Amino acid sequence: MISKENMPMSNAQYPILQSVIDDTFLTFEKVLNSYHPPINIQEIGVVKSVGRSIAYVSGLPSVKADELLYFPQTTIKAPLLGIAFNLDSDQIGVILLGESDHLQAGDEVYRTHRVMDVPVGEALLGRVVDVMGNALDEKASIEVTKRRPLEREAPPIINRAPVTEPLQTGLKVVDALIPIGKGQRELIVGDRQTGKTAIALDTIINQKGKNVVCVYCAIGQRASAVAKLIDTLQQQGAMEYTIVVVASGEDSPGLQYVTPYGATTMAEYFMEQGNDVLIIYDDFTHHARAYRELSLLLRRPPGREAYPGDIFYIHSRLLERSTHLKDEYGGGSLTALPIVETQAQNISAYIPTNLISITDGQIYLSPDLFQKAIFPAIDVGKSVSRVGGKTQLNAYRAVAGDLRLSYSQFEEVEVFSRFGTQLDEQTRKTLIRGRRVREILKQPQSQPLEVAEQIAVLLSVTSGVFDTVPLNKIDEVSKALCQTMRRELPSVCQSIETGEKLTDEEYQAILKIARQIIQE
Repeated sequence: MISKENMPMSNAQYPILQSVIDDTFLTFEKVLNSYHPPINIQEIGVVKSVGRSIAYVSGLPSVKADELLYFPQTTIKAPLLGIAFNLDSDQIGVILLGESDHLQAGDEVYRTHRVMDVPVGEALLGRVVDVMGNALDEKASIEVTKRRPLEREAPPIINRAPVTEPLQTGLKVVDALIPIGKGQRELIVGDRQTGKTAIALDTIINQKGKNVVCVYCAIGQRASAVAKLIDTLQQQGAMEYTIVVVASGEDSPGLQYVTPYGATTMAEYFMEQGNDVLIIYDDFTHHARAYRELSLLLRRPPGREAYPGDIFYIHSRLLERSTHLKDEYGGGSLTALPIVETQAQNISAYIPTNLISITDGQIYLSPDLFQKAIFPAIDVGKSVSRVGGKTQLNAYRAVAGDLRLSYSQFEEVEVFSRFGTQLDEQTRKTLIRGRRVREILKQPQSQPLEVAEQIAVLLSVTSGVFDTVPLNKIDEVSKALCQTMRRELPSVCQSIETGEKLTDEEYQAILKIARQIIQE
């Protein structure tokens, strides 16, 4: 104990030290008396039970619908988040957005007082992310400063403009017969392994240099299939304007359910900046199944095929966000290409019919055509675009009518010609023309064609120039025609791509080149 006798100071210094100590204690006393810490009342819930991807929570009486909840003591890596989905009188049904292996009954739950949001901005371009914005491509972390809610209201009708500009897919059969416009929602429907994703992939590749931002949303896909698609985009130089948002089949149903909404929010950011955006949902069959699983686990009343009663609403409120805005609201557009899988060509099943009624048309892929090596395996008779020729360039309108007519007539008489009956001259001409039209509409994957090249080939086949060309030479002649068209008629190519009508002189010039190539 320090006393006056053993202190290393003189008796004259001791009163000075005592004065300093007294002043210090006085200052502390004033600070403590004036300090009034705020009292924060915080609701803390408790986990009652845990299931696969869902949890039941009690003790949060003021929680709101779709509010984001926070489970702090679940994993070492990161806290677990969930969405308040069912608000019952005695408990809350929560959709978990991650693995719940470490979550136990009795764990604490906290409110965040906000809904789930996702990062948006140019920093996402060229990246592979999950709906939370976490990088999945082993590159540097993504630095974003803007976030927007996962679910947003669709633009009101008064803010929308008509769909008039074409979105070129690079596929002859689609651009000529099933045109897609910027702001349209065109469903891609077909059995598994018929080339649905290939059409979406070719459409993304064809947007290179066209100032279109692309978002590919993978829902419940195999990780190997998504990795192969990303590799193709990188090889084609398409990743620089593309965002890939992934919720693989290994992820929880909660993440699969919210991922398309988050991907749409990311796409809407670019649309509101005045850009044209293309979003692919691959696919809504897995999305509907994930939502059905969550609804059944949360004991929601099942309906047809065990889907809940609001299964139509979860897709309609998502696809309604795709539109073309008026110029005073930025003039941007969001074009949606949702994909849905059918079983045994049954397009009248529950989920496909729901989506057909929501969208503005459908591209149907036939397994029969796929087995005959007709790629893309699009059934022109069952496919339709409700926007129609309003979005087509003028040059397409000069060939689309004759093309559809000749192909439809060919499909009608082809079946009867197999019986070996004697055919009249007109029927033989229809078969000759139809077989060449079918051959022309074939197109390898990842080889989209420019507008002028498509017009040159389609004009030649509908006018009968290719009628004398053997079927095994059609592909070779069409490639030569495309190359010669670019080299010898650049002014015609430019007028076609700017939407001008083909003059008689330009029409004859294209046919002249086609005849010269055939004679050679």
